[in-house]
Amino acid sequence: MEANVRYTHQVLVEQSKEGNRNAQYQLYGLYVDAMFNVAMRLLTVREDAEDILQESFVEAFKKLDTFRFESTFGAWLKRIVINRSINHLKAKRLLLSSLENEAEPVEDDNAEIIPEMEIEKVKIGMGQLPEGYKQIITLYLIEGYDHVEIGEILDISTSTSKSQYHRAKKKLIQIVNEL
Repeated sequence: MEANVRYTHQVLVEQSKEGNRNAQYQLYGLYVDAMFNVAMRLLTVREDAEDILQESFVEAFKKLDTFRFESTFGAWLKRIVINRSINHLKAKRLLLSSLENEAEPVEDDNAEIIPEMEIEKVKIGMGQLPEGYKQIITLYLIEGYDHVEIGEILDISTSTSKSQYHRAKKKLIQIVNEL
């Protein structure tokens, strides 16, 4: 079944590359909800997420000729959405101002951030984190990027990503424990 879905998506991508608007519309329908969720997790403002979502699809369809099936279309599109979301936040100057200056190497542990805590408390805690911390947590824990990839996305060093993740995790635990 999965191979069938992948084949269908590949056919839709190929047809979209040829300018088939119906295929583009079908691809949009297949990915719009998931990509909106990605944008919302990073931006948290519905209108911003909707704008970034539309811009991302426009960019994806314009650059579809560069898509070489080295990953899934969804992974490729997700990268566009994340990059556009990050650029949007940078433009609004919501990133931490001096990430590089605060870098300190830390151990990269994959332990659970908050074992056995209620999800609602974590959501509230995430909402209270500074934007930079929220981005690192979201990219690492929710989106599944490693610190090298996060460094590339945010244009910071790997060690900065690790240290910011460590600080963000510590801050989130503190906030959740105070709730």
